[in-house]
Amino acid sequence: MNAPANSVKLDPVTLEVLRNALPAISDEMSYDLQRTSYNMMIYEIRDYCTALLDVDGALISQNIGGVSHFVADLGVVVRDGVERFGRDGFFPGDVIMHNHQAVAGQHLNNVVIYTPVFHEDTLVAFAVVRAHWADVGGLSTGFGGTGAYDPWSEGLQVDQLKIYEKGEPDAKCLKLIRDNIRYPEAAMGDLRAQLAACRLGGSRFCELLDRYGVETVLGAIRTIYAETEAKCRAAVAEIPDGVYEAEATVDAARGTPPYQIKVKVTVSGSDMEIDLSGCSPQRENAGINSRTYAGAYIAYKALTAPMEPLNEGAFGALKVVLPEGNMMMAKFPAFMASWGSSLPTVVDTVWRAFAEALPGRIPAAHSGSLGAPFALSGFDPGRKTGFVAQSIEAGGWGGWPDRDGEDVSMSVCQGDVRNTPIETMELKAPLVVLERAIWQDSAGSGKFRGGLGAQTTIKSLVDSRWNAGPPGHRSSCAPWGLRGGKPGVLGHTLIRTPGQDGEELSLVPRVFGVAGTEVVYRTSGGGGWGNPLERDVERVLYDVVEGYISVGKARDDYGVVLTYNGKAVDMAATAALRAEMGLQKAS
Repeated sequence: MNAPANSVKLDPVTLEVLRNALPAISDEMSYDLQRTSYNMMIYEIRDYCTALLDVDGALISQNIGGVSHFVADLGVVVRDGVERFGRDGFFPGDVIMHNHQAVAGQHLNNVVIYTPVFHEDTLVAFAVVRAHWADVGGLSTGFGGTGAYDPWSEGLQVDQLKIYEKGEPDAKCLKLIRDNIRYPEAAMGDLRAQLAACRLGGSRFCELLDRYGVETVLGAIRTIYAETEAKCRAAVAEIPDGVYEAEATVDAARGTPPYQIKVKVTVSGSDMEIDLSGCSPQRENAGINSRTYAGAYIAYKALTAPMEPLNEGAFGALKVVLPEGNMMMAKFPAFMASWGSSLPTVVDTVWRAFAEALPGRIPAAHSGSLGAPFALSGFDPGRKTGFVAQSIEAGGWGGWPDRDGEDVSMSVCQGDVRNTPIETMELKAPLVVLERAIWQDSAGSGKFRGGLGAQTTIKSLVDSRWNAGPPGHRSSCAPWGLRGGKPGVLGHTLIRTPGQDGEELSLVPRVFGVAGTEVVYRTSGGGGWGNPLERDVERVLYDVVEGYISVGKARDDYGVVLTYNGKAVDMAATAALRAEMGLQKAS
């Protein structure tokens, strides 16, 4: 990796072949992982990323659709490993496991497995997979240890542990890991799947080196970094120079004030600085602390080159100001089980800062959540084994300057993450999905409405433990509208206990439920864009007919009066009502 930058002359064809071959390696790693993993967070939901990094920890490629908020936190793990072991401390056949919050602050379920890649006895790269395990002990079952009070109560912490050395597995280490996990067969299966993906990535990278030569491939990587940075700089250069600011809030623990998200973005020529130093300091026992640049990186990537393959050059022109002790650069042992909760709001707030400068490009706020995290775990007497069923239920995106927001879509932070198919959940666990539908009237009204949230109702057939907390951390900050659009409706979670009338609001993350318990997850809708009175009446009628909005909302928010059967617009009454509502708003 130390060849001079200009020592290799690349012909355009070879450069383009390598430009596409490197992401293809990460994609093939992804397919291998998905096919061989054991838990549905990986093979169905796709809560993982697969990547190649160079010996300096710079990102060569990441799989298309890989979890977006993992992007900032692979290099830090590899660089920390190199600092611990030294470059001479890695050997062919080594396998390193890591999930420790002191380095890349996430919940402990996000486990990194990485391997050094050697070519002719020389370390040339690292193959890395981060994936969401269903359990790592403690209170981690499902989606991290929400409800725990420190990292040790959350689960098992693994800090740059060589679980294989020179090809030989460390049986004692692996036994220690197995013994501290509730579902060891699944965990060890996922570990083997991650290892297989890493070995595949290393093998494919060495094939490129054999075919094109080491200097040619490494020279192409440096060129790709530089060209990617140049594309991002060109996009930033089109933004007017200036300082742009915005703020929002994120929930903290009940009874404590919310966290403040304050963003200051400075654009000067092709340089951009995202300053998050005004965000709240870290707090103890809160769980929402994190240690990542991911929020700033995702917002920047979306503004510059959203459809380009990802590599280290994508962030070469970005400076992020995020001091130690900030809620998003927390210092261990600050608790980080809900580490991702603030990231969607950070992204939305960065975009909001540009709402006036880029009026044709910035949408209203999306649901502000990584999704409603459903997990049901327990013992299945029919199969005589333990089970964990998981899904992430998505919310709505904000309306755009030229179109409605996407309904029931994962956060911008989630890549190609999706919900678990109903058939899979019912096949693998003793439960019934009673409903998975669009949540009527959840979207923020606007000339272009926000996307709708979801309503999902699940019933357990055996005594079980639920992840049943609120679907997000923005109860005091609804997904905002822009240009006169209204905010989206905030989601919530309800619990129906057998034999009791009605339902109650769930405010705790973990609930034990007897057989027959039902949990209803409702996810937030996105904010609207533009004055709702300017929405085309036929679009309002369509939304009513399809069940997206009610007749009452059509009247109260959009000023659209429908005929008695709700199948047509009363144009005269609508014109009169809109005129009256417009006058009321003006006054």
